[in-house]
Parts: sequence; C-alpha cells; structure tokens
Amino acid sequence: MNEVVQRALRHWGLAGAGVTLVAARENAVYRADHNGRSYALRVHRKGYRSDAELWSELQWMAIFEGTEISVPTPVAASDGAFLKVVDGVQVDVLGWLSGAPLVDLEKQLSTDQRKAIFARLGRDMALMHHRSDGWARPDSFTRWSWDRAGLVGAAPLWDRFWENPQLTPDQRRLLVAFRDRADQALTQMEGTLDDGLIHADLVSANVMVDGDRLHLIDFDDGGFGFRMFDVVTALFKFMEDADYPDLKAALLDGYTRVRPLDPDAFDLFTALRAATYVGWNISRMDEDGGKARNARFIEKACRYAQAYLAE
Repeated sequence: MNEVVQRALRHWGLAGAGVTLVAARENAVYRADHNGRSYALRVHRKGYRSDAELWSELQWMAIFEGTEISVPTPVAASDGAFLKVVDGVQVDVLGWLSGAPLVDLEKQLSTDQRKAIFARLGRDMALMHHRSDGWARPDSFTRWSWDRAGLVGAAPLWDRFWENPQLTPDQRRLLVAFRDRADQALTQMEGTLDDGLIHADLVSANVMVDGDRLHLIDFDDGGFGFRMFDVVTALFKFMEDADYPDLKAALLDGYTRVRPLDPDAFDLFTALRAATYVGWNISRMDEDGGKARNARFIEKACRYAQAYLAE
C-alpha cells in the first residue's frame, strides 16, 4: 500500500512529502506534510464505494468551504480531479484540520465544557443540514439512503440486525418485533419527518475540537436520511453518562436555534441507531474483540428496543 500512497502523492504534486498513517478503520488515512502544509490522503477500502459515490461525497463536502461549518476541504489533483484510482485503489486528498478528536478529550472535560461542545455541535449540524438543503446537487450525485428501507427493509445498509448469529431466540423475537413496529412507525411518519443529506456518523471520533471551533470529519457513511438519525448518532455513545441529560438538552437547544426538530421521534431513532450496530458487526465478528463488542451492541439494542415497544 505504501507504493500506492507514493504514486498517489505524485498526482497531487506532493512527491517527497513526509507521510504518517493516522487512521486505519474503514479507510486508511495518511497525513502528508509538504512544503509547510499538511494534507489528509485517504486510501479507500476496495469495493466499498463506487467512483460516483466518492465523487458525490467530495462534491458535497466542497460546498461548506468558506461557510460557518468546518469540514475537510477536498484538494484537486494536478489535472483538476478530486478522485484518482491508483493501481485499482481509490484515493483522494483533503485539507488537514487541526485539533483533537472529541473521543480523546471527553473524559478530561467538565460538564460545562461538554455542554458547550454539544451546543456547538447541534448548531453546526443544523447549519450543515440547512446548507445541504439549499444546494442544487449535480444530476450525477449519488449516495445511499438511511431511509425506511435502509434501516428496516429486507436489505438494510448495515445488514439484517435481527439475524445476528449471537442473538438468543428471545432477543431475536424482540428485534423482529421492534423491526415490524419501527417499519409501521416510519411508514406513518416518513412524509412528515425532516430528511435530506445527513452525515450519519457524527460520533465523538469524527468531531474535532479546535479551541472554540469544531471540525466535522469522515463523511464516508453520509447520504440521504432522517435528520433525527444524525442527532441521535451524535448523542448515542453518551447515553450512559451521568451528564447525558445536560448534553442532550444542549445539543437539541443548539440545533433548534437554527432549525426545527420534532422530538417525538427521538426514542424510535435511538432504538434504530442501536439496532444498526448489531447489523454492522455481523461481518466483523472475527475481528479482535468482535464477539465482546457484539454482546455489548446486542444488549444495548435490546434494551432500547424493549423501551420503545413498551411506550
């Protein structure tokens, strides 16, 4: 892969740059330092996204340049293209953003500091949604959809959560019942719920804290979907924390100062977000810690599904 990186750098006029691997999750991300400037070079996982989907993602990210929302800015290669295929691997380059991921800071911060960050995150998320709605997308724009089919259809985006092989018979029955109820609820609500382009993965690892400013990174899972799904995703990891009620109130206040949001769907999308992780982990069971992670995901999904069904 290092050879791919070196060849890719030449497409962007960055030959000889100092390169450091900074993340290896769904994609590999390298920091490239060249002539006093830093860049994020992304080497995409083979087969995960089409060229058209990645091109669309980069076009979408580019609309935020110069606005109040800070996201990585796509950098054009020497021929003007945002995306290149090097030895069969898709590669792009983004401007480097300073700061530290919220996930690395969250335990060090006071409740007041966390509340301030979540209020800003809610505001920035609402601005992102607003800006996305006002954008005249190119006709060739294509991204997947976190819609009813993508969440509870026959082939959800992140696999059939109700068929996770570690589910007990009782857990499977519970998640099947939840899926049926969620499908009914979304059928009734989908015409009235706010939807459009969403990030879909604003977890604390994808929120960079840079002083009083936030940078929203990693649009890899972004596409069309319900705005409440974005809101719940940002809060989901924190729902067990003692200050969660304060964080939730801060984020919703920050969001609704910019854009309205229907709170009635919050519990439904909390359970849906939990269920998606149970599906996501099906193909990752053999990773280090995959089975233990799976048990945690199942426990949490069943708990939220049961709470939603009891309403």
